[in-house]
Amino acid sequence: MAVRAQSVSYVKSHLAQVIETIHDGGGPLIITQKGSTAAVIQDPESYERTQQAMAMLKLVAMAEENVRHGRVHTHAAVFAAARKRLAARRQASA
Repeated sequence: MAVRAQSVSYVKSHLAQVIETIHDGGGPLIITQKGSTAAVIQDPESYERTQQAMAMLKLVAMAEENVRHGRVHTHAAVFAAARKRLAARRQASA
């Protein structure tokens, strides 16, 4: 899917058509102003997918940072701590 570009003046005068094209699967539209990229318009579903992908990439980067700094635990240690907390909660509610 090729990314298209249109000027601000074109978008202002054809906004309904631009929105329809984007919703019909026309892909994102780059808005230019004085020859430079000023904004991007995309459909809400694509925007949401992009945001979810960025969130996942951020989590991966955070995990890699934790590994680099030794902030890791074995699954056995995590489950042992969880069992200990669960037992304490059970005991407190009994």
